[in-house]
Amino acid sequence: MTAARKAGGVRVRAMRLEHALNLPLPTYQSKGAAGLDLVAAIDTQHPITLAPGARALVPTGLIIELPAGYEAQVRPRSGLALNYGITVLNSPGTIDSDYRGEVSVVLANLGYAPFEIRRGERIAQLVITPVTHANLIEVSTVSETARGDGGFGSTGRAPAKAKQTRKTAPKKKAVPAKKTSIKSRSRSKSGSKR
Repeated sequence: MTAARKAGGVRVRAMRLEHALNLPLPTYQSKGAAGLDLVAAIDTQHPITLAPGARALVPTGLIIELPAGYEAQVRPRSGLALNYGITVLNSPGTIDSDYRGEVSVVLANLGYAPFEIRRGERIAQLVITPVTHANLIEVSTVSETARGDGGFGSTGRAPAKAKQTRKTAPKKKAVPAKKTSIKSRSRSKSGSKR
């Protein structure tokens, strides 16, 4: 940890549980890193193998005490995501300032091959960030904007020639499902290799 991080960073109390006593505390891997690397606190003799499509709750052996007004976000590691399809399923996972349990990571394998998680392996990042509490005020109308109610991909696109509504949008043709016999399906399941 650099002197600037020690002097200017927020203080977070951290306690290692018994199954993580010989593991390092999470650290920043570079001067400009935003996240602390979390490691798997699992038994050396019992690694976790994530099959494709599977998920697992991986312990870190760490309890943190965040100051009021802060949260910790558990985020995927980009290398694991790109190279193996391993991600944090509830990304970002939120750790509230009043939580005092073990930090665990919900890892999912979106890749095509089994992935083995070993003790001490860096599995996720922990980003400490301030939060603001909102006071919701119920109203009967909200202000108009150029965007309006456009969401899910509505920004950053060239304007359409004419706005289509659900009523005026052309109907999409259904693509018929490929028909396969029970015999060919069972053959493809038993004989396929990935």
